[in-house]
Amino acid sequence: MSKFIDEAIITVKSGHGGPGCVSFHREKYVPKGGPDGGNGGKGGDVWILANPNLGSLLDYRYKRIYAAENGNPGQGSNKTGLDGGDILLEVPVGTVIKDADSEEVLTDLLNPFEKKLLCKGGRGGKGNTFFATSTHQTPKFAQPGEEGEEKKIKFELKLLADVGLVGYPNAGKSTLISKISKARPKIADYPFTTLVPNLGVVRVGGDVATTTFIVADIPGLIEGASLGRGLGIKFLKHLERTKLLVHLIDGAKLLKEFGAENPQTTAKEALCDKEKIDAELCTFSEDLAQKPQIIVFHKCDLYTEEFLLKLKEELQKLNLQDILYISSATTEGLDMLIHRIVKILFSKKLSDTI
Repeated sequence: MSKFIDEAIITVKSGHGGPGCVSFHREKYVPKGGPDGGNGGKGGDVWILANPNLGSLLDYRYKRIYAAENGNPGQGSNKTGLDGGDILLEVPVGTVIKDADSEEVLTDLLNPFEKKLLCKGGRGGKGNTFFATSTHQTPKFAQPGEEGEEKKIKFELKLLADVGLVGYPNAGKSTLISKISKARPKIADYPFTTLVPNLGVVRVGGDVATTTFIVADIPGLIEGASLGRGLGIKFLKHLERTKLLVHLIDGAKLLKEFGAENPQTTAKEALCDKEKIDAELCTFSEDLAQKPQIIVFHKCDLYTEEFLLKLKEELQKLNLQDILYISSATTEGLDMLIHRIVKILFSKKLSDTI
């Protein structure tokens, strides 16, 4: 598996225009031929293309300068110089292109095969033929070609997904995405097993023509992530394009720390875990924190039905009423979760079109 790279800084240069030519027609028995210097060729452009087959910016970590060809100089006999060759940079769909110094967004490639101009090549200089007039019939000068453009740009990849999974490390996000989609992320029983974002396509029903949505699983968040702790804060930008967050509360973690005897304490700690993650989301981006959330109590198979009933009552007292209880190990509640996701996604798409 290739290394996942979601940021890169490179320098791009378009080609300089070729200089115009100073030349005079020379032919036997024509001692005073007029000017016949041709124009210089145009410098090459720098283009960028969103390639749906790419998933990383890895190539741009090894080569940092990309330059188009310069235009060729004009020649005698009114020959125009050849244009410089363009260059085409290919990036994954969802890449944001920014000015590396000012952070100004230059363009955002959201659609497959979308193509944008980054740097325009310089115009070729005019040859001395262009400057000939009735009063100045033998100009001995020509234009130099225009300089090309040079930009230092930053590529920032933001994955395109409908739903984002958030929660503490080991909350079961990778297991969940592997159960509801065909994604196969690395799964283990230690924190920060997920080191890069994973995408999974969830198909609602068995028919090929049925509804689908894309789920993104990012490395787990911890308290203080917005200050640089852990891994999740580095990848939160991949959730900025999502329409919905699924917030997983780790039932196994709460069971290990507080046992299965006191549902009141478990409910308070579940709320505390949720609030800590919400605080990190808000610190990163208020827009991200305001996205609709589905709260999920995960790994509920570790608890008895009696305990879960009491826990539900305690969570309702804490204004956490609309919680789903699921288990990826037993698949309990997964269909209900998918149904809830589809209901929210489609109501949001409908409201966006009105």
